[in-house]
Amino acid sequence: MKTYHTDNAPRALGPYSQAVEEAGVIYLSGQIAIDPKTGELASADISGQVHQCCKNIKSIILVAGLTLKSVVKTTCFLTDMKDFAAFNEVYSKYFVHKPARSCVAVKELPKGALCEIEVVAVR
Repeated sequence: MKTYHTDNAPRALGPYSQAVEEAGVIYLSGQIAIDPKTGELASADISGQVHQCCKNIKSIILVAGLTLKSVVKTTCFLTDMKDFAAFNEVYSKYFVHKPARSCVAVKELPKGALCEIEVVAVR
């Protein structure tokens, strides 16, 4: 198993890797809207947080030598389904190839984030 790390995405908040690869499949840990430079949430609103989540994902995917088009599955977590439309508006700008996706509401996320996105990509 190979692990990936970049300083262009937030460091792990616990005992896990930013991403791991096994048999050509790259599993990214969920990304919240932490600005890697400050360690704080990049925005207080859902649109800004989705942008930061996607930027973090893109940074990790690039370190693995891939692009966002390599993503085949995303799992999205929202603390409020009222944010679903705004979430989709930003999300669709990054995942234009429409990978498979699940999106669920959760009670809360680390650091008070409004959303989290995890992805699976393939070589």
